Amino acid sequence: MDHDDLISCPGVLALECAPGTHPSRVLLERDEIEVLAGFIAADLAGLLPDLTETRLAVAGALFDAAQLLRPQFPAYATLDELAARLPRDRGGIVAFGARDGRMPAQPLTPDPALAGSPMLYLPWTLQAPQSIGKELGEAMEVELIGRGEAGTRTADFLMRTLDMQLEHARYLSRHDLMALTCVQYEHANLAPLWNVLEAALLSPASREDTVSARGLPMRYADGAVQIASPLTQLRERASDADDNVHTLAGWVFELRQFAAVLQAHAVPMQLDGNADDASTRFLDIHAPADPALPPPALYTHRAPGLGVIAVSVAQTDGARMHVLANALLLGGRLDDHLAALAARFDADAAPHELERVHLDADRMLAPPPAQRLH
Repeated sequence: MDHDDLISCPGVLALECAPGTHPSRVLLERDEIEVLAGFIAADLAGLLPDLTETRLAVAGALFDAAQLLRPQFPAYATLDELAARLPRDRGGIVAFGARDGRMPAQPLTPDPALAGSPMLYLPWTLQAPQSIGKELGEAMEVELIGRGEAGTRTADFLMRTLDMQLEHARYLSRHDLMALTCVQYEHANLAPLWNVLEAALLSPASREDTVSARGLPMRYADGAVQIASPLTQLRERASDADDNVHTLAGWVFELRQFAAVLQAHAVPMQLDGNADDASTRFLDIHAPADPALPPPALYTHRAPGLGVIAVSVAQTDGARMHVLANALLLGGRLDDHLAALAARFDADAAPHELERVHLDADRMLAPPPAQRLH
């Protein structure tokens, strides 16, 4: 049967680790995943309609949910592609595991940056003829969420092979995984972010507009999540200085969450379309350097509980302060950001450290008057 005639019905084996425990490794060798795939096939046969015309493809790797939920679903696309290369006479189960610690394709390799989650997911898909694919997909949505507990042999094999302790092991469709992730983000006060993430996953050519929990306009369009710059938003506010400082710190806290989540899902984030060369740094440029003033210097702005949230690049002769740019720090190492800004603006990488966030009369990040003599 031609691969183009098949419908892929993707799912996961969801594994909840016991508190404080993790598997000894996240990859299964080829012989190990072949055994596990047989157990999975037996479990699914007891949960779903007749599967004799389907082919089960399983990847021997444990993922964080975010890596499985990336635009175009690369892990599943790779699993389908690898399965399609094998002749149908290979049987109704195909499994892809590691050899010498390497999976057969990069998209099937868990991202080490996402390690440590208490919930891990082993991806699989059922490839079915179009004549039964829709019915099978609908059955997965109904049956797995309701009674998809993995069999004892399956759970025991995983615990013994990967030296892990499991609280639960159950089957979910990929749609179920998305719904579960949505609920988790809602509980973390990130529901608006999920709205744009869902658009990136399910309708990448679409446009989705929303507002963050703290009031920042957000949009998914052209393959990226675009967020209004908090520095621009701040300059448009008519509030007192303390309220503006508090608001900016809240926005940076929110954007740090957004940057981490979107990076995990491999969705670019842009602030007013002006992302700097690092995804964890946003640069707001105000003016070119003034040759009549001393060389630029860096000034760090610190917020309680968040550390340094911004860096101002400015020139001063003691009487006049000329701000070249402000950078919001949304993640990464402070020293790396300082080095990059110093190189870009030909400034000393050793910053003047401000103990709090300072805004001038125009609600722009700027060193306070006392710093102008330093």
